[in-house]
Amino acid sequence: MTPPARPIRFYRHPLSGHCHRVELLLAMLKLPFETIDLDFTKKEQKAPGFVAKNNPFGQVPVIEDGEVTLADSNAILIYLATRYDPSGSWLPRDPVAAARVHQWLSVAAGPLAHGPAAARRFTVLGTKLDYEGAKTMAAELFTVLDGYLAQRHFLTGDSPTIADLAIYTYTALAPEGGVSLEPYGHIRAWLARVEALPHFVPMRRTPPRPTA
Repeated sequence: MTPPARPIRFYRHPLSGHCHRVELLLAMLKLPFETIDLDFTKKEQKAPGFVAKNNPFGQVPVIEDGEVTLADSNAILIYLATRYDPSGSWLPRDPVAAARVHQWLSVAAGPLAHGPAAARRFTVLGTKLDYEGAKTMAAELFTVLDGYLAQRHFLTGDSPTIADLAIYTYTALAPEGGVSLEPYGHIRAWLARVEALPHFVPMRRTPPRPTA
């Protein structure tokens, strides 16, 4: 592996689980990177200069790696694993194994984002959304995930992949959204295995906003 000629620039918001999954892989691949935090209260993520960074939706995370500028957390995970992990452990080269990883990336963009992540946006950020619907979707997802993890150490087998990083953060932070993990022993054991990986970086915990 040829390391980056200069540190990767990593644009993020510190409360974003999408950003945290990228930070996890940067740390676990031991890549040099520089963190730039954006101020959402000033809508810095929507500024024309930031949107111009191959980022038409004005979202975080974004990375700049030399001549490559890339948005979208799952796309960034794929890029970093493909470019900087020649072993193929984080994103397997085998077609079937790679497809299984991509299945979980779809879950991260679907039920995880609209379930536990959405519930947390409601309680932590005050985003207006269907909170009860988000909690219901979270419970449905975690019931399936808990049964699935009863038979394996990580999401696609015995070793971690970017699938685990994509699902980890918003699952671990589910209690911040009012979704308890107590009923899901296999999920909690899996979270502990991810947290025990070398170079793991914890996500800052955030108390829910007070409600009237």
